[in-house]
Amino acid sequence: MSAVATALWLLLSVPAAQALDRGVRTVKTSIPMPDGVVLAATLYMPADLGREERVPALLEYLPYRKDDDSPDYSTHAYFARHGYVGVRVDIRGFGNSGGAPPTREYSAQEQEDGEQVIAWLARQSWCNGSVAMFGISWGGFNSIQMAMRHPPALKTIIAIAATEALFTEDVHYMDGIMHVDEFEISMDLDQGRSGAPDFPLDEDTLAKRMDSVPWSLDYFRHQRNGPYWRAPVRPLEDITIPCFLIGGFQDGYRNSILRMLERVPAPVHAWLGPWNHDHPNTSMYGPRVEWRDQAVRWFDHWLKGVDNGVEREPRLIFYEQHSHPPGAQAQDIPGEWRADTWPPQGLQRQTWFLAPNRQLTRAPAASATDRLWYVPSAGPEVGFWWGELLGDQRPADAYALVYDSEPLSEAVTMFGRARVRLLAAADAPLADWFVRLEDVAEDGRVTAITGAGLNGAQRRSLEQPEPLVPGREYPLDLELYVSSWVWPRGHRIRVAVSNAQWPMLWPTPYAMTTRLRLGGPEGSAIELPIIPAHRRAPPPFAAPEPAEQAPGVSTPGGDYAWPGSWKLERDELKGRTTVSWHGSSSMVFPWGSFEHREQLIYRVDDAHPDAAAVEGEAESVEHLKDRTLTYRGTLAITSDAGTFHYAATRTLLRDGGVLRTRTWKEDIPRDLQ
Repeated sequence: MSAVATALWLLLSVPAAQALDRGVRTVKTSIPMPDGVVLAATLYMPADLGREERVPALLEYLPYRKDDDSPDYSTHAYFARHGYVGVRVDIRGFGNSGGAPPTREYSAQEQEDGEQVIAWLARQSWCNGSVAMFGISWGGFNSIQMAMRHPPALKTIIAIAATEALFTEDVHYMDGIMHVDEFEISMDLDQGRSGAPDFPLDEDTLAKRMDSVPWSLDYFRHQRNGPYWRAPVRPLEDITIPCFLIGGFQDGYRNSILRMLERVPAPVHAWLGPWNHDHPNTSMYGPRVEWRDQAVRWFDHWLKGVDNGVEREPRLIFYEQHSHPPGAQAQDIPGEWRADTWPPQGLQRQTWFLAPNRQLTRAPAASATDRLWYVPSAGPEVGFWWGELLGDQRPADAYALVYDSEPLSEAVTMFGRARVRLLAAADAPLADWFVRLEDVAEDGRVTAITGAGLNGAQRRSLEQPEPLVPGREYPLDLELYVSSWVWPRGHRIRVAVSNAQWPMLWPTPYAMTTRLRLGGPEGSAIELPIIPAHRRAPPPFAAPEPAEQAPGVSTPGGDYAWPGSWKLERDELKGRTTVSWHGSSSMVFPWGSFEHREQLIYRVDDAHPDAAAVEGEAESVEHLKDRTLTYRGTLAITSDAGTFHYAATRTLLRDGGVLRTRTWKEDIPRDLQ
């Protein structure tokens, strides 16, 4: 029996996490830091935990206000019921933790405090000395970062929807190009909010929080990769503890999974599913599956020493997405689960050449040149990041160079990261290039699969960008975001190349035409990661278990403003385009209620791409028994050819009267953005 067959047999023979319900008891506590600051923590403990019993601690360490903003009672309660102590800690300066907010996300202070938290947990009388970290998004990011730092008691991590590539894959610069979305304004506002349910308004609290400099200001000051973006992370090769990774093909942080499978020397197991930026059991897109039962098995092995075979299971389980019509609505994506390793068995690189007459061919074609007039407002239909399901891509493709294969004579199955080589030039000193991979159905509808962008100034180096020489041709290499797809017989493979992807990414400031050289064995081409059509499947996942809500807490308006809704408006006469986005959430607690709303308005003028703009507003309202507190924030960024003009405000009102307001303004030189 082969090693893979053996692993699959073991997987098939392993039962799901044993049914167990030890109850749950929550305890509020505090964790002292060496400088005297105290961090707030909630412990989710098995209700029947004995005085002499020792169990592992599972740490989730976030700025997202454990007591009133995004409490994840369901996950922590699940782990407590299965014999663990879940721990939710507010990072310094957020929620009920003391001190001032750090000067940035993933700060040295956050990480140093995290090491202290882990050591404190390991010393508690109820702990067996073993600690794991887990979390989604921020909690996944800092789980990876803490694993790089080797706290002695940290034995394993589970990172969901997370990446270590802060400059190229986080929400500030995607593919090295400036990005502005609701995260900036909501986090800037959260820096100012005091802790629930008391919401202290003393001068010390207001000075530390309301007066803290918005993080977004510092992000826009750092427009190239370098020490600022690299400081929070160390090489993936430094991770020496087992990692369980979960990502989604509709999430923008998925590329890290393949890097960690390739480079982390410790055991790494991963799932890549059809999900968006959410847990597998609550994703907008399905099939949804239960993951916490498998997390318990993972923790049982690495924290309790249970020989349950988890370390011998396939390193990678992924969802082979089958072709489906375009559409952003919540849905189950057709496909099948596959168990494999990385690289997957049978992987072959298949080159397709961009050819004259908008063709995509297997053989090199005759030499030719295609030209594209830059339309800065192109791209709203491509969404707000390299994730999420999208509508029909024909409107976006109208502003791109598109290259289609002939109708396929047989199905083509892809999994991995497609590689693209463009031979391109621009008649301006700054240009971006975007490549999107698509599926063209027999009725003409176009479904987005994946894509990527490149800031032309960063073609050689993310750290030392340099302007383009107008008219000079450059070889440009892009690696598209990881995806899986099956094009059926009769469909066409499409590659779309453009120079704008607004409002996802800030437009370059110069009117221009770009050109693309085609033809010959070294001409512009895409290399697809092709795999065999069918392999062994893993055993069925468990269906999601019902969500458990904390006593007295409800979410009548949802617990998160994203994805919200957006509207596109084009003034064809004036050549101006506006995209408006808004989202809201609301929660009810025993002590009051919370409402939150956000909106962003993006504007661009095709004749003057230097003069792009975004304006945002956010408001968080705490309805308490004796007062109403309203936190408001605004963010405005405008640009010209050489400068970003930044303005932000943060205001606190009590019963409609202003208690404190702060404004920040700064002109920031454009650094080849």
